Amino acid sequence: MGDKTYQHVADRPWIFRTYSGHSTAEKSNALYKQNLAKGQTGLSIAFDLPTQTAYDSDHILSKGEVGKVGVPVGHLGDMRTLFDGISAAQMNTSMTINAPASYMLALYVALADEQGADRSALLGTTQNDIIKEYLSRGTYVFPPAPSMRLISDMVSWCYTETPKWNPLNVCSYHLQEAGARPEQELAYALATACAVLDAVKAGAQVPDEDFETVFARISFFVNAGVRFVTELCKMRAFVDLWEEIGRERYGVQSDKALRFRYGVQVNSLGLTEQQPENNVYRILLESLAVTLSKRARCRALQLPAWNEALGLPRPWDQQWSLRMQQIMAFETDLLEYEDLFDGSHVVEAKTEELKEGARAKLVKIDAMGGAINAVDFMKGELVASQKERVMGIEGGDQKVVGVNAFTATEKSPLATGDDAIMTVDPAEEYAQIERLKQWRKSRDNDACDTAREALYRAASEGQNLMPSTIDAVKAGVTIGEWGQTLREVFGEFRGPTGVSIVISTDGNESIEAVKANVERVSHMLGRTLTYVLGKPGLDGHSNGAEQIATRARACGMQVIYEGIRFTPEEIVQQAIDNDAHIIGLSILSGSHLDLARETARIMRDRGLSHIPLVVGGIIPQEDAMALKQMGIKRVYTPKDFQITDLMADIVALVEDAHVQA
Repeated sequence: MGDKTYQHVADRPWIFRTYSGHSTAEKSNALYKQNLAKGQTGLSIAFDLPTQTAYDSDHILSKGEVGKVGVPVGHLGDMRTLFDGISAAQMNTSMTINAPASYMLALYVALADEQGADRSALLGTTQNDIIKEYLSRGTYVFPPAPSMRLISDMVSWCYTETPKWNPLNVCSYHLQEAGARPEQELAYALATACAVLDAVKAGAQVPDEDFETVFARISFFVNAGVRFVTELCKMRAFVDLWEEIGRERYGVQSDKALRFRYGVQVNSLGLTEQQPENNVYRILLESLAVTLSKRARCRALQLPAWNEALGLPRPWDQQWSLRMQQIMAFETDLLEYEDLFDGSHVVEAKTEELKEGARAKLVKIDAMGGAINAVDFMKGELVASQKERVMGIEGGDQKVVGVNAFTATEKSPLATGDDAIMTVDPAEEYAQIERLKQWRKSRDNDACDTAREALYRAASEGQNLMPSTIDAVKAGVTIGEWGQTLREVFGEFRGPTGVSIVISTDGNESIEAVKANVERVSHMLGRTLTYVLGKPGLDGHSNGAEQIATRARACGMQVIYEGIRFTPEEIVQQAIDNDAHIIGLSILSGSHLDLARETARIMRDRGLSHIPLVVGGIIPQEDAMALKQMGIKRVYTPKDFQITDLMADIVALVEDAHVQA
């Protein structure tokens, strides 16, 4: 029997990215240039929360949020600074922007026009997935119907004007962060893509003969968890199901158009504050899930830094993650072989299992009328599955090294020193607001008013909104002004919380013990212990707050949780209206000092100093000390993963406050 010869077919590397942006457009531009010089091949822009929710930096809800989780880009001047010395035509740019995606693409197009670039040469992606914002991330602005119109308008405009641009990047990343199991992640993402494609068809802006071109420009952005065999099979299932949907639902025939094109950010939810050096291994293993199988290999990959559970990563931390990608691509022989898993009965069986589970959920969603109509259903399922994940970690059934297993540790030399993580100078917010004021003074305000009137008419009359948005940004209209103009036409929206349906204790002994204590203290108080849980500012990461609210209800408390995006004043008013015994703030955007300080001040002014105030989030130790000096009774961070213990602490705080009163 002769030797079998294996054919080596070299594959091109994926696009190397790091998700980055902070403080100011000028500082982010410097960071991008550094990363590109180190071998990064594409940009992935992180915007701050005011930008993501279409508010200017000087809006009341923006206080404390400017430049914290990304770069503030409020007008064309900021975009010019962000790309100073970087050619839009020669860069592949991913923008993690959703509700204001059309505004941000308009800025990019306007910049390209100024640089003399051909619009048809622009390469990149706007995430533009509003359904997952309702389900998990929370940076929505408008109600579902007009939001889908904005997306449909972009898709219809891009296929002729910027044909290489991906106008929609269906994002299942945050679904997994919100607790989605693989079959849920598959189904909900594919249902979202179908909802957009159906909206494009219904909008009749694209001729039927060109619909295949539109289908081909839909891309995906997925999450890869540490169970990398299951994740690898999930990606193969995505490839098969997308082709199936294209052929059977939309009649697409071209193999190239049917290709499942996706980028990846590997799982940040699984990164731990405890023993953070272990996160390096997690990131590497998660990367394998989306690179090992050639048939289901990503075309762009961005890796978090090992210390993102602690705070903003430094440039060196981002470099370390970039080097991980480069070693995989250029030092190993990974790209030299055909798919390693074709013919594997294990991989094929798991892939088929996931496909069947996803198909069943897709049928259910279709029966509800599609993804938009199924938002409440999907949100409830995600909260329930997240509850199972959290309780699995609490009970030890789901092992997390350094958290609930192998917790004995040496002190990490990587996480020490004053510069272990980046911090944003609070003065940057003031400076950004001053630049914004100067922009308003220097522009032609009459031209801005005219452009806003045209945008209002286009929105009211059902015209495609991209041309009027581009005209507006060129005139100098800010993102907050664009957002306010469309809010006047479309209104605003507050998404479902999904917490009311999951209140069972499941017979858990520790929960039952806390419940008995809640009953005892409630009897002492003369009524049910009432807990107001608020998310101040613009932080839309609500997964933790939802689990706290769910567990507090399971423990017998009266919980007031209205969702995201409230001012401190509104949260304090909720406490007054409901005669609360304790107030909790959930803040994961890094704005905890500003928002907690303001809440505490309002509580003092309104005579509520006797009510305990607690704060939870990703909070460095030095900030936790500052919060306690402000009078915050407790500061909870990801290391406090035993939620039932946290509930017991809440009850004790209320009892102590009552006794002292």
